[in-house]
This record gives sequence, structure tokens and C-alpha cells, in this order.
Amino acid sequence: MLVERGLQIMNVEVVGDAYAIASNYLRRTGAIPQTLAADDRLLELIVQMFHRGEYNKIRLANKAIAQFEAAELS
Repeated sequence: MLVERGLQIMNVEVVGDAYAIASNYLRRTGAIPQTLAADDRLLELIVQMFHRGEYNKIRLANKAIAQFEAAELS
């Protein structure tokens, strides 16, 4: 599904799938709380990478997890 967002078109399904993969992993490891609310920081990481040209949901999720965990350590 495509949604117009400003002047850019974003594939919501890819971003949503990547977020679901990353948030599931991070919830299981305890990095983010077990709530139904979306983690804005994680979502922002995924959207930024998507806008930079990464369209593979698995790579998006893995890179977002790595960046999220790195930020937690610093």
C-alpha cells in the first residue's frame, strides 16, 4: 500500500513489517517495554533508513535493532 506523505511516497507495508520484526525482538530482549504503544524512537530510525533508500524489511529491522541497541549502550 502506498501513502502520500508530503512530497514522498512511502510503502507503509515495508515500514510496518520492519517495525514489527524489530519491536518484537527488542521486546523479547527487554530493551523496550511490553506495551501496545509504538516506540517512536525505533519507528523514526526505520523511517529515516527507508527515506535514505533501504527498502528491504529484514535489513531495515536489523539495522534499526543495531542502532537502537547502540544508542542504549551510550
